Amino acid sequence: MKKTFQTLGDLAACVGQDVATSDWITVTQAQVNQFAEATGDHQWIHVDVERATAGPFGAPIAHGFLTLSLLPKIFEGAVEVVESRMGVNYGLNRVRFMSPVPVGSRLRGHIKLLSSEPVANDGVQMVWETTIELEGAPKPACIAESVVRRYP
Repeated sequence: MKKTFQTLGDLAACVGQDVATSDWITVTQAQVNQFAEATGDHQWIHVDVERATAGPFGAPIAHGFLTLSLLPKIFEGAVEVVESRMGVNYGLNRVRFMSPVPVGSRLRGHIKLLSSEPVANDGVQMVWETTIELEGAPKPACIAESVVRRYP
């Protein structure tokens, strides 16, 4: 369920808190293949279904960077700031891929706001920790600390 804030200040009041959890996202082979085409990463564990099924993970797996690239989708479905016209990715502080993501599995993000600081043009720079849960797995698929700038 999407968590809605009226202003960036309202969201900034949540520093140190778990802010939202996204809906589940199913990872498909079509997504994996499109990501391979876009990035040129055609490693067989991602795109050769027959070989990957016989491989170490028992199925094709999503690229780690595909999992990471779901951050905007996770945020869009989980957090809204009514009086914010745009947000931009500013960078990443730390990323870890802790579990492979088999095609057909489901992911969701648990989002925690680590910090919020003012920047030029009335913007706010926020550091988020997103734990990308892999349904049924003992460890998350990914934990990423991302830096985002939002503007009213």
